[in-house]
Amino acid sequence: MKRLRLLFVAWMATVPFAFGGTLAQFRTSLGDIDVELYDLDKPATVRNFLRYVQGGLYTNMFCHRYVPGFVMQGGGYFVSTGTNGSPQFAEVTKLPALTNEFNVGRRFSNLFGTIAMAKAANDPNSATSEWFFNLADNSTNLDNQNEGFTVFGHVVDGTNVLNQFPNLYLINIGSPFNSLPVLRTNATFDDLLYVDVSLLNVQVRFADTGAREISWNSVSNKLNHVEFTTGFPPTWQSLLTRNCGLRRCAGSRVRSPHLMYPVPGTIRLSRAGCIAPLKNHSSEDMMARR
Repeated sequence: MKRLRLLFVAWMATVPFAFGGTLAQFRTSLGDIDVELYDLDKPATVRNFLRYVQGGLYTNMFCHRYVPGFVMQGGGYFVSTGTNGSPQFAEVTKLPALTNEFNVGRRFSNLFGTIAMAKAANDPNSATSEWFFNLADNSTNLDNQNEGFTVFGHVVDGTNVLNQFPNLYLINIGSPFNSLPVLRTNATFDDLLYVDVSLLNVQVRFADTGAREISWNSVSNKLNHVEFTTGFPPTWQSLLTRNCGLRRCAGSRVRSPHLMYPVPGTIRLSRAGCIAPLKNHSSEDMMARR
């Protein structure tokens, strides 16, 4: 646990901190990548990304472009079922293009482990569904090209997955798949690098006893701490700790006036040093934020 915290602190020293970011998990064939999004600094870009995730538009998505030592790109294509029942490539439905936010809020460079929006050449306001992970320090190039490629998040856990990408194979089956990463040379649809994106959601529900039961999506089998506060500035108090090996983790049922609605309190979920506070509104489903 101590080593993990030290690694996290070392990583945060290299990437600008953005308090309040939504936590997203990218599940791949090579492992999971946990990403903090920059909601406060790149609001339109993050909202756009969340619309694709929550709308199911990234279902059966795969990474379609890999340039070793540069970027891994996805968000543009998925696998669907054709009229004859066979799998086929399909393009992700596009929402309206974004106004470039590279210079909006704090400026985040295209460093290793960051995620940024892809866009058309010579059109800074053309980003829609496609994104890419920076696999090197690309700031000299991508921060200055096409009015800057908007970085809207960074990896907080899973850089080891990024480092496994060189083990992939590249095949060329024609544009836009002329740099297609696959798991083996004689590739089929099963050998694509699929990516399932999910958000770290926290739920507080009413039990029959009147207590509140807190549950959340566990990320990467880490120790989870749940704390609460009733005032601002916050004074955090420990509520419970769980080591969740499952994807869904439930906390003990608690009866506490601090968590009774409509008291405007806040709960935060901490996993290995990564804090996820969320407003305790009356809604049943709340998005965990850090």
